[in-house]
Amino acid sequence: MSTMPLAITAAGPVGDAVDQLVSWLLTHGPALFSLIQGLVQGLASFFEALLAAPPAWMLALLVTVLGLWRVSAGFALFSLLGLNLVLFMGLWEPMIATLALVVTASLLALLIGLPIGVLAARQRTIWSLVRPVLDLMQTMPAFVYLIPAVMFFSTGQVPSVIATLIFSMPPVVRLTVLGIREVPADRLEAGLSFGCSPSQLLWKVQLPSALPTLMAGVNQTIMLSLSMVVIASMIGGGGLGDVVLRGIQQLNVGLGFEGGLAVVILAVILDRLTQSLATPPVKGLTERWRDWRRLWSD
Repeated sequence: MSTMPLAITAAGPVGDAVDQLVSWLLTHGPALFSLIQGLVQGLASFFEALLAAPPAWMLALLVTVLGLWRVSAGFALFSLLGLNLVLFMGLWEPMIATLALVVTASLLALLIGLPIGVLAARQRTIWSLVRPVLDLMQTMPAFVYLIPAVMFFSTGQVPSVIATLIFSMPPVVRLTVLGIREVPADRLEAGLSFGCSPSQLLWKVQLPSALPTLMAGVNQTIMLSLSMVVIASMIGGGGLGDVVLRGIQQLNVGLGFEGGLAVVILAVILDRLTQSLATPPVKGLTERWRDWRRLWSD
């Protein structure tokens, strides 16, 4: 005999405690929230205006040349065709809005996460305090972050950036800690033997040696930011996420597919470019251009 599940209509003791904390913050922290909102909104508006300033063809050409130099001729061709497809679908402006939010959230996540990772790598006590917080941030369902973001910052770009920042920061902290701790002991000993101070050892030995791992953290942060920005369209984030959301609301498969395809194109471009920054380019731009010409002639 089956029974119907009971509907949960009220929060439990833990939820009540969280509600009281949020109420206290709303009562005593409006000035702080207004300051944060102004800073984040200004940063997001700046990046959106910067990315929207050049014509679409110029930005597509710039990404193509950058892809040709840093990755390969095949990736450059994919970038050119993919960005032109986004333009053809009429989704260039939503893509720019999404990219601006991703850049804003990723930059803030890196500015906060990298110093925390460095401190956690050098102080075991800090790592023991930070680690459970990172576990909570990574395992909490993404939609849960939207609730306090809306309560503190209403709807729009700012709560979308804040929720994305929280969701995407753990990888860069974890991989910064991992990269610094995996620096070979002989390199540290060599730096100390040359008289490096702790700060010189960090900047001249540990961070350069850990650069591939650090860039993996940057890459994961950007990818998580992009996925969360799409979800944040539910609270007014706009961009390509809004296109996908409209497709769901209207049961319009074609509209949803176009929005999803534009997200995929943007994700692949960001992923390959950020991965390429971990190492110097294998070939120069002239050799890449020859590869490009051979690709077109074939």
